[in-house]
Amino acid sequence: MGRTGTARRGRGARSAGARLLTVALALAGAALLTGCGEQTADDSAATAAVPRPQVASPVPSPPDDGRNGGRDPDGRDGLDRRDGGRDSARDRREERVPAQPAPPAQPVPPTQTSKPDPKLPPPRVSMDIAHAVEGGGKAVSLTIDDGPDPVWTPRILAILRQNEARATFCMIGPQAAAHPDLVRRVVAEGHRLCDHSVTHDTGMDHRSRAYQKEQILTAARQIERASGGVPPLYYRAPGGAFTPYSRQIAASAGMRPLGWNVDSKDFEHPGAGAILRTVQGELGNGPTLLFHDGGGNRSQTAHAMKRLLPWLRGQGYAFGFPER
Repeated sequence: MGRTGTARRGRGARSAGARLLTVALALAGAALLTGCGEQTADDSAATAAVPRPQVASPVPSPPDDGRNGGRDPDGRDGLDRRDGGRDSARDRREERVPAQPAPPAQPVPPTQTSKPDPKLPPPRVSMDIAHAVEGGGKAVSLTIDDGPDPVWTPRILAILRQNEARATFCMIGPQAAAHPDLVRRVVAEGHRLCDHSVTHDTGMDHRSRAYQKEQILTAARQIERASGGVPPLYYRAPGGAFTPYSRQIAASAGMRPLGWNVDSKDFEHPGAGAILRTVQGELGNGPTLLFHDGGGNRSQTAHAMKRLLPWLRGQGYAFGFPER
């Protein structure tokens, strides 16, 4: 019994010691866990106290010059998918498109009543159709169309010279190109040049803008080249077939649209006496007179002018140029 009790007591003591060791280990683990929790909390607080570094703003993409099909340089299609692409795409477009300056105001001659089209080149001279004489006063402006002609233009020039009269010659472009000697003679004798189109199409006001522009500007180049560098100062539409477009195109090239007040009807070949009476009877309509030195036989015109110019001098009229 003694040995058995002693053994039992030894085993009980060892069991109690094991239990004490287990409790001690559990307490130590709990303390360790508590310490780790406190350290984690401290570390989080310390991290929160340290200021975060600033993130640099993204560098804006270069403007789209159209060569990449409107896509971003990195291959995206310019839409921010996070918000459906609406606001960010609009903002990106607003950033990329530079503000366009307002178009400069077009210079308008002070006396012009026509309203220029802002989409066309601005007029350099008035685009109103001219009828008055430059400088005013009691004067007429002689305008002579459809030349130059190798037969009739020299005869008309001789009559003008004999009466010390100046005139404006409205020339067909190819005619001027074919007779540059006559164009230069007109200029040398103190007369002015006028563009009368390439083909004398009296229905050109019903043709396209491209056609009208070609008729006006090609003839102007032909006349200027034939003259040796003197440009025409006026444009007269064949048959008066002006349009607002043709008038502005001419005025943008420095040519004042030119009308007339008195049509001599010499192209109808009514006889020299009838031509003279027509002009004398309609002189009250205005000072710009219309004759022809090309387009056919102009012998009647020449005879009528030989009588008309001295008569005009006797009535106190001077000879001037159309207003610019």
